[in-house]
Amino acid sequence: MNTLELRRPSPHVAEVWLNRPDVRNAFNDQVIAELTATFRALSQDDTLRAVVLAGHGKAFCAGADLNWMRAMADYSWEQNRADAQALADMLWTIHQCPAPVIGRVQGDCYAGGVGLAALCDVLVAADGVHFCLSEAKLGLLPATIAPYVIAAIGQRAAQRYFTTAERFSAAEAHRLGLVHELCPADQLDVRVQALIEALVANGPAAVRACKRLVQDLAQQPLSDELRADTARRIADIRGSAEGKEGVSSFLQKRPPAWLA
Repeated sequence: MNTLELRRPSPHVAEVWLNRPDVRNAFNDQVIAELTATFRALSQDDTLRAVVLAGHGKAFCAGADLNWMRAMADYSWEQNRADAQALADMLWTIHQCPAPVIGRVQGDCYAGGVGLAALCDVLVAADGVHFCLSEAKLGLLPATIAPYVIAAIGQRAAQRYFTTAERFSAAEAHRLGLVHELCPADQLDVRVQALIEALVANGPAAVRACKRLVQDLAQQPLSDELRADTARRIADIRGSAEGKEGVSSFLQKRPPAWLA
């Protein structure tokens, strides 16, 4: 890969690093293709329990690469649609990753970078970084990232920041719910490691099922069908080998097998 760095610090953890620090980890078609391929491969790894998404350099992700944007100026409508579809497919691929994704935001996060941040199941950001949905400044709109960003910050905040394209602080991102935890920059790795340890301590299948549960139930009306669906999910996991092992180990006051 030319735009990413993939690390496996342990058998159960992967780290995906945006690795274009000279252009503030901005997107281009190659970044999109490599992120898509990487997360498709990671999604097939049943041993994976956590993925860290991070960026090298001063910025987490500055949005679209300027040279890529210059090339798009001459695209036909069909070329623009195909290009945007590739971005939408990349976002969906990361969203669908069965293992939880922990975002490590060490620097500024703009435009499509906010979309990446919104995809993370848990997001940790350094104090002092800034976020910006800057597309309207260029006469554009954050369409492909919108479903994920609106889910993360809510309709009211999205209406403001999509239309004003104002910068907002990490503290404001935390207040809005985009960022789960703020910390000093020199504590980022400590906090990310603590989250990894929390995830790995839980039942692997249960964690994946919890992630899918939230995705499937968000914004769904509380109907008879939904209640039946949640009851079925509990029955499925209670009857699974992992569910039985978790309860047995708790009752027997011993570590569960997945910690061996």
